[in-house]
Amino acid sequence: MYSNNQSNITPGLIKKVLWGVAGIVVVIVAMAFIRPWYNVWSQEMEGKAEFAKAEQNRKIKIEEAKANLEAEKLNAQAEIERAKGAAEAIRIENGSITPTYIQYLWVRQQSDLNNKTVIYVPTESNLPILESTRMLLDNPK
Repeated sequence: MYSNNQSNITPGLIKKVLWGVAGIVVVIVAMAFIRPWYNVWSQEMEGKAEFAKAEQNRKIKIEEAKANLEAEKLNAQAEIERAKGAAEAIRIENGSITPTYIQYLWVRQQSDLNNKTVIYVPTESNLPILESTRMLLDNPK
């Protein structure tokens, strides 16, 4: 009536459980040895990435400096050409800069102000107000 085999634990089931536990233990031991190697490899890869990033940033800065140098050279050449043009204009006027020419340059400069309002108030000597105090500075009392 009473059977001793009421539990379904068989020798095959015990064998499977032992193999499963042994597999888990093997995985844990393997992870204990593999993890330090992985950490070293991971840090090496991070170092290589940082080095590549630093190298790229250095190249970018060099290219920016080259571009700035080229721009400065071109600006200097433009300034030289402007000076040559001004020298040619003075030569054409027989080497003299007259007050009338200075006034002409001042009026021409006003066209470069872009959307700014300039009020020109003529004075007795037809000089701009900016220059109206020059006589006071030249003739101290």
